[in-house]
Amino acid sequence: MRTINLRSMILGLLLCSLVPVGSLVAEEPTASDPSPGELFDQRILPIFRSPKPSSCVQCHLSSVDLKNYILPSAEKTFRSLRDQGLIDVEQPRQSKILTLIGMGNKDPDQGARLIHEKMREAEYRAFECWIVACANNPEWRNLPPLKPTEIRTPERPVEVIRHTRKSRLADSFARKIWSQRMRCFPCHTPHEIDPANPRQAAAVKTRQKLVEQWGEEAVAEFSFFKKTPEETMAYLIQRSQQAKPDELPMLNLDNPLQSLIVRKPLSKLPAKQADGTFAAPSSKEPVTHMGGLKMHPDDQSYKAFISWIEDYARSVDGSYISVEDLPPDNWRGTQKVLRVSQLPETWEVGLPVQLFVHVWDDSHNAWSERPIAFTQGTVTPRQMINGALFELLNDDDADYGESQTEEEPTLTGGRYLIKVYPDHRGRLKEEPSLLLGEQDFAGQLEFSKSRWRDGFKQAPMISAAELQKQ
Repeated sequence: MRTINLRSMILGLLLCSLVPVGSLVAEEPTASDPSPGELFDQRILPIFRSPKPSSCVQCHLSSVDLKNYILPSAEKTFRSLRDQGLIDVEQPRQSKILTLIGMGNKDPDQGARLIHEKMREAEYRAFECWIVACANNPEWRNLPPLKPTEIRTPERPVEVIRHTRKSRLADSFARKIWSQRMRCFPCHTPHEIDPANPRQAAAVKTRQKLVEQWGEEAVAEFSFFKKTPEETMAYLIQRSQQAKPDELPMLNLDNPLQSLIVRKPLSKLPAKQADGTFAAPSSKEPVTHMGGLKMHPDDQSYKAFISWIEDYARSVDGSYISVEDLPPDNWRGTQKVLRVSQLPETWEVGLPVQLFVHVWDDSHNAWSERPIAFTQGTVTPRQMINGALFELLNDDDADYGESQTEEEPTLTGGRYLIKVYPDHRGRLKEEPSLLLGEQDFAGQLEFSKSRWRDGFKQAPMISAAELQKQ
């Protein structure tokens, strides 16, 4: 066992704990300086042996921990990190592993930054001090590479690690759920109300009635759409963790279909009492909603909500193992609506149908291979489908966790092809977030549109009377 002299230990602790992060100056090592091995024992091994998770949990829901990069041996840990490009021996304080540890400083969640600040700073200081010592030691700098089988890496691929980042989840939330928030206006969206706008006079009145009936505190509790998507997501997660035993959680990770954020807008008004007033809405079975029906099973919003909650649940429980397990995360909600009429009479009312939009590609003189948008709805009694479109962003080269909300819109006008996929096999009942494939293809329709406008009234109406299966 390596023996550490008292003077070296004190110097190491002073060097790593009293100097502000980022202010260490690389100097030639002296005989009195702690060796890289001694610093590793003093500062890195305690992180490796600690039963507590590292500061990685601030930014990641699962799949990674700082311990995943540490080996019991100081030399092998250094070689493993160096061989992966995580240590830069020429510019040690610019090493990638330090950048990764410091990512928590950029977290927009101030509360999370404060909670993990002490641990994050300790980890950063320990690794910076040790890496500088390694880089300044010629013997360590020139250590031979490890065998590939000896390199210490996280168990999950980097794509899975990035997918479980909270920033990626928040971006997905903004595109799939936040974009649908006006379905909940004005009861759950106080920040969308503009008292100075005469068109919102009814919304202002509705909020006033809610406060009069339920009180400020209760109204604030169910006003869950906050000023930003990040705040809203954090609030929903917190509310879910604090759910009463007899109530459904806002986000049900065991059964996403039983999430209150889904069940409420699918539920009817509470029953009327003897005096003609409505009973209080219920958050337990049977669920009732004072706003009544705001969403329908199998419509585009229902699909988006379920898709996001399922993804969140799997990110939390660590069930994503490989890249193949990851769901597509390239949906972006829009206010553009597509309507298809004159569907086949044999299609029963309530049948879920998915519509995929392809665009004409002049450069290849052909329709785009991948769709640029889709929606989902159910057949109405008038044999129609209506649905707001989700644009499908090009995620072929996307960096997981980076915001995709600023991409240019794809629905800008031109020639379009609608491919129609009815769910005759009932697959969506078992997998609500599923995108149907060729086995469900019923036909396609062509149309042109010079400009897409938001809203139901501006939606193109396409007839399916000449649905062609080509």
